[in-house]
Amino acid sequence: MFWYVRKLFLDLSKLKFHPVKKIFLVLSISLVFLSCSKLVPGAPDASDTIAEPTEGLSLNQLSMFLEGDELFAHVRTVEEGLGPIYIQSSCEGCHVGDGKGHPVNMVTRYGKLDNNIFSFMLNEGGPQIQTRAIPGFSPENFPSDATHFSDRVAPIVIGLGFLQSVHDSVLLNLADPLDANMDGISGRVNYVLPTPYFIQESFHVDSSGYFIGRFGKKAKEVTIRDQVIFALIQDLGLTTEFEMTDPIAYDIANNATDNVPDPEIGTDQVERLTFYMKTLKAPTRRDEDDADVIAGDALFNSVGCVKCHIQTLTTGESDIQALANKEFHPFTDLLIHDMGPALNDGLPEGSANGNEWRTAPLWGLGLAEDSQGGTGFYLHDGRATSLGQAIGFHGGEATGVVSNYSALSKAEQDQLIKFLKSL
Repeated sequence: MFWYVRKLFLDLSKLKFHPVKKIFLVLSISLVFLSCSKLVPGAPDASDTIAEPTEGLSLNQLSMFLEGDELFAHVRTVEEGLGPIYIQSSCEGCHVGDGKGHPVNMVTRYGKLDNNIFSFMLNEGGPQIQTRAIPGFSPENFPSDATHFSDRVAPIVIGLGFLQSVHDSVLLNLADPLDANMDGISGRVNYVLPTPYFIQESFHVDSSGYFIGRFGKKAKEVTIRDQVIFALIQDLGLTTEFEMTDPIAYDIANNATDNVPDPEIGTDQVERLTFYMKTLKAPTRRDEDDADVIAGDALFNSVGCVKCHIQTLTTGESDIQALANKEFHPFTDLLIHDMGPALNDGLPEGSANGNEWRTAPLWGLGLAEDSQGGTGFYLHDGRATSLGQAIGFHGGEATGVVSNYSALSKAEQDQLIKFLKSL
């Protein structure tokens, strides 16, 4: 149903009347589709889709969601402020269908280590390379003295509002930085300095001016809004009132002049994009009653994967009622962990070191291949093309878990993988 509603709303988006009236019109027309269901193709099953709103949104909230959806897919032009150097021309260019990105759209962070002090080289174009440019400009090149590089595949962006609404105290209770329970797992929160535009909410705990990050590969960003603003400037080259300077290719120029007044995207659009990402639904499980999936679930727990990929979390209060006090199943503790030398990129972010990464939520894992062209690319840089390979790359705190997985029979490993693909 939502697929039809989404298409109708986007088709009607240029009409100049109140959004709530627009919603009523869309729903009215949708009834026509439902009454003629034999004449239209069936909508995909809810378990096979992710670009849908969280259940329980009001009509006004659904209107904001759909407007944000349109902005997320909108391809920016030079006249709208794209660039002058950039990576993609739309949010969906990296997050196809809101799913995981493909290595062909890899982003690369970089920096320089000098006398044990790491710099993201912000005065030389850092922290991220922009590989494309609008006419009349040239793409950015890595500074010649950069010493460390980190490739990143865009993450799936579903269910982020649930992850944001978990109270910081829950994460602090999950953390065990000194491995007090002696299980080999010593996850900890990533304390970061907030951005100048950070807005503290009721679920945030202030620790002497530092806050707990939970978004990004190393939990560098505290809020979804922070992540949106960072992506707009670093990925699309779009200035906002929060980041007013276009990305600059410093090896070519000292300033960026794309002849589009700043800010190039209004705060209202920033907020709608943020709302859209905050209210994307959590994915629906598949094949839960399958015998192999049930067996794989038990193995997931017995080998120790569940020590970091915690199945269930609960949100606290939220200004969006549909997200408030809800139990959900992301399979993450949102903590950073030592993942060993094979996954060490040498780049610190916040208090996270090069070998530390946030526990990736596993929900939606079984849909990754669909958004990546039929082949799954796993881990932060997509180096693993199967879930078995991804498990094998885990080290550090996960060494014992990997040993347990390797000791399983082939049939048991297949059951565990089938369970993962049901998420």
